[in-house]
Amino acid sequence: MTLIQLHYALTVAKYGNFTLAAKKVFVTQPTLSMQVQKLEDELGIRLFDRSKNPIVPTKIGTQILTQARIILNESARIRDLVEREKGRIGGDFTLGIIPTIAPALLPLFLKPFLKKYTQVNLHIREMQTEALIQSLNDGQIDAGIAATPLNQPGLIERPLYVEPFVGYVPENHRLAGKKRLSVKDLNIRDILLLKSGHCFRNNVVNLCDSPPTANQRTHIDSGSFETMIRLSNQGFGMTLLPYLTASELSGAEKPHLKDFAAPVPSREVSVLYSEAELKLHAIEALAETIDHVIKTLIFLEDAQVISPLEKPLSSTGRRSGGDHS
Repeated sequence: MTLIQLHYALTVAKYGNFTLAAKKVFVTQPTLSMQVQKLEDELGIRLFDRSKNPIVPTKIGTQILTQARIILNESARIRDLVEREKGRIGGDFTLGIIPTIAPALLPLFLKPFLKKYTQVNLHIREMQTEALIQSLNDGQIDAGIAATPLNQPGLIERPLYVEPFVGYVPENHRLAGKKRLSVKDLNIRDILLLKSGHCFRNNVVNLCDSPPTANQRTHIDSGSFETMIRLSNQGFGMTLLPYLTASELSGAEKPHLKDFAAPVPSREVSVLYSEAELKLHAIEALAETIDHVIKTLIFLEDAQVISPLEKPLSSTGRRSGGDHS
């Protein structure tokens, strides 16, 4: 049994096809099939049900592949230990980042980070919070950037910055004449929301302390702030944006932006990693780079951090819990 055989088997399980798996690991299909067959012969079992399309692991195969993933992750940690002992920041580093943060944050820190740490091979995956947490727990990514607090067992949250919310209020909206918004001004019924699964949606719902109602005329499932802005311009309601996203809007859109009065509703953005993570030098280097670029853009004296977690409904139909601090 070799690490390469385990890697090939996991790749087959991921893609459900020997030919596609071979392309992903840059070997010929016969070579990959032969190595998987050798592994099965050595174990005396079949890892995959080849009669299915796509190919799926057998019951015992699923258990073995779970253990194989652990073995490969632990073998990678040996290299991490050596790099840490040498004090070097380099090698492969996989970072997950949620979609409501990635478009605005990545352009700010990516070039400075890669310019300073030339030995790092950075792999970035955009994923929603639930998938990011699962990937951290499975060892598929080294760190993640998400809205916090998430309070996940086994994961460490290292806060990076606090990002204020900004209102996007179109002409002829009931709040268009206000210089600054207050949380009391908000009505969940006329706020355009991202679709379920995005933590920023939870931020907004928790801020209003009220879920969207069934009698709203328009329900829109979108994962794009751009879509929310365009619909807002057409009179479908206002929306809320993270500060960094709002700062990138065009000149024609900026007049519709409205700041909040203090305490300013905000989200905490953190880098998350496993308690067992060994690439701490790279994580700290990443955090320091982000801190350096953000501190020139965001300064908050009085912030109200809103939870990104979906709150359960009480018997009255309102969100339970009113403390957002």
